[in-house]
Amino acid sequence: MRVMAPPASTPPAASTAPTQSQTAAAAPAPAASPTAPQAADAAKTPAPPRHGVLRLINRARVEMVDAMDRALAPFEITAPQLIVLASVANREADSAAALCKSISYDPGAMTRMIDRLEQKGLVRRIPNPDDRRAMNVELTAAGKALYPQLLAVKESVQAHLLRTFSAEEIHQLESLLKRMIANR
Repeated sequence: MRVMAPPASTPPAASTAPTQSQTAAAAPAPAASPTAPQAADAAKTPAPPRHGVLRLINRARVEMVDAMDRALAPFEITAPQLIVLASVANREADSAAALCKSISYDPGAMTRMIDRLEQKGLVRRIPNPDDRRAMNVELTAAGKALYPQLLAVKESVQAHLLRTFSAEEIHQLESLLKRMIANR
């Protein structure tokens, strides 16, 4: 579309508003009215969210991790370290490779995290009985003793973040997130 400069006699304030002929030229032609099946399909398609769902999920994740880090600070544990401890304690993963896969973590960063947890005396590496090249990770006695306290902190933070939700809303949120994960 070609926009022409306003005539010299037009005041500056009026020059920014399009004329009626410019508006008519810029407006798209009206679409043909939808057929009944098209209208039904349009009704089934959800409207795009006002804010990006993934952005909101990431924002909630950031808030949760920050809150967990603050609550875990007295234990000198971070939220990612708690995730690793929980994965090992719940037998979801028993090696660095399985932990990386389970929680989508970089292998080098996972090795460093296991090193830190080992230095704190919370986990230990033991030889894998089925593969001489691999090492398994398990909680030490100190890790097993501390883990229930860390879970209590996690539950407290979760309760605080969900305090304005009804039990039904919490169940629905959990269900929706599980469905989203299953869609990958």
